[in-house]
Amino acid sequence: MKKDMFVKGFVVATLAIAGAASASSPSAWKDYNQRLTQACVAASGLKDAKPVGGPIQYDDRVPVTALVLAGRYPQKHMNNRPGRELCVWDRKANKAYVSEADQLLPK
Repeated sequence: MKKDMFVKGFVVATLAIAGAASASSPSAWKDYNQRLTQACVAASGLKDAKPVGGPIQYDDRVPVTALVLAGRYPQKHMNNRPGRELCVWDRKANKAYVSEADQLLPK
């Protein structure tokens, strides 16, 4: 009886570890980064918004990922000036929040 419980426990633990390993595979990270980028660009108010650098991953205590975007302001009064935005992706809600971050531009 104890041997059967041990074997079942071992199989369950092995499957859990294998599942966790596949969740952080290179292809899973690539898919995640694509979803993040698409959501941030869609939430952006910039024309031709593109990521600048890579995503900044926070640990699970603060379940967000940050991404800096660069583009141009589409409003007529902004005269097509370049702009930056900081996108914060809420991993639990799967939602992107964007805020102006022009202070990241060199003067």
